[in-house]
Amino acid sequence: MADGVETETNESKQPLTRTLAETLWFPVFFFTGFLVCYLLAFHQPTPHHVKVAVADPAAAARIDAALGQASPGAFDVLPVASGDAARQAVLDRDATAGFSADPAHPTLYVAKADGYMLESILTQTFTPIAARSGGTMAVVDLAPTASGDPMGTGMFYLVLAWNIPSYIVVMMLLRAVTMSRRTKLWLLVGWAAFLSVAGYLGGLAMHVIPNHPAVIPLAFLLSLGISLTSFGFVPIAKQYFPGVAMGLFVLLSMPSSGGAVPVQLVPGFFRALHPFMPMGNLIEAARGIFYFNGVGVLRPILMLCAWVLVGVALVAGHALWQKRKAAPEQAVAEPPVEDPVFEMPQPTAVPARHRHFGEPVPVVSGAVRGSEGEPVPGAVVTVMDGRGQQLVRTVADESGSYAVAGLPDQFVDLVVSAPGRHSTVRRILVREGETRREDFELSGRRQPVSAVAGA
Repeated sequence: MADGVETETNESKQPLTRTLAETLWFPVFFFTGFLVCYLLAFHQPTPHHVKVAVADPAAAARIDAALGQASPGAFDVLPVASGDAARQAVLDRDATAGFSADPAHPTLYVAKADGYMLESILTQTFTPIAARSGGTMAVVDLAPTASGDPMGTGMFYLVLAWNIPSYIVVMMLLRAVTMSRRTKLWLLVGWAAFLSVAGYLGGLAMHVIPNHPAVIPLAFLLSLGISLTSFGFVPIAKQYFPGVAMGLFVLLSMPSSGGAVPVQLVPGFFRALHPFMPMGNLIEAARGIFYFNGVGVLRPILMLCAWVLVGVALVAGHALWQKRKAAPEQAVAEPPVEDPVFEMPQPTAVPARHRHFGEPVPVVSGAVRGSEGEPVPGAVVTVMDGRGQQLVRTVADESGSYAVAGLPDQFVDLVVSAPGRHSTVRRILVREGETRREDFELSGRRQPVSAVAGA
């Protein structure tokens, strides 16, 4: 008796543990991601290999030695011939800052477009160096930001508005099972066009960016690349797609973008990601267009195009795989991927047995058998709401078993039928957090229609 109780207890604990794991994996993943990616990246911004062009090779050697001793690895000093050369190095984006060590007029050349935080650190670092030479340092901003972006971070939030909705639209399309793949792809193209134009006009209206429409096609490339890549990941990641998409385009993209915190101030892992992630590449290209007369935009544009090609390859590859896997007459529509973040559970048929981790948990399951206990494969189980509207319809498997998930918290009617047998209807109450087993017996045989008419 004790063994029976212990077995029953273990069996009851296992579904609860599994349900908790399936329910909490995404918030735990997101919590860990924010803790590691955001707190680690942003909690203590420290300069790493910030390139500074210093006029006069002799002065550059002295400053390099002093900075290397005070802050090892923080600054890379590039010796140039003159103050004008130091200034030009900033405009050409060969250096983050330029410094003229002229004792009479020490000057620091910066670009606020690269981030106010970086400008502040550079000013704090070079002010005492200029003071030791007996002069008062002047700070010259060679790339001032737009009037509505005094901190130099406004463009980051604009790019964020192009970035996040680009994969959210894919999440919302997961349930559009009546929409063809081609229609979804055209919708993604149109969505990218809308985002790029609307975002640009919004940023312009708030004076966050200068009036340079050339950034619109780059924003289109960003949105389309993220959308297509996310869409291509859906059949690979399945129910884990939200974690994959948000991990890639939020948890990794934002800290490595160089928008909120300049990329020179984040840890090495995120600096290494910066040249490859789409958000960082758009920010680099937009800065070049807005503030540096187009300098340095080619490489990030090519990288944005590469993301579009990756998305196209994923989508086309999956379509080709589906075509080769099954003949057109055997192909069936893929079940919708449930998004745990943005969607409520939807009534859906699920496998009666062998459920895998992450799949919807059956709310009602059971078996359909005949009067002698034999299974009735192919029996149709239809779930209706209180108004007689069909919620979901499923077919019993070879053992007569069925299962449905995502039912609303209310009374529902289960209508069970099979060819040659009497149908049956049962009303049950579905409660949140509870699962039910409902077995049915379909007995008897229907008389032929002609016999009933003759009687």
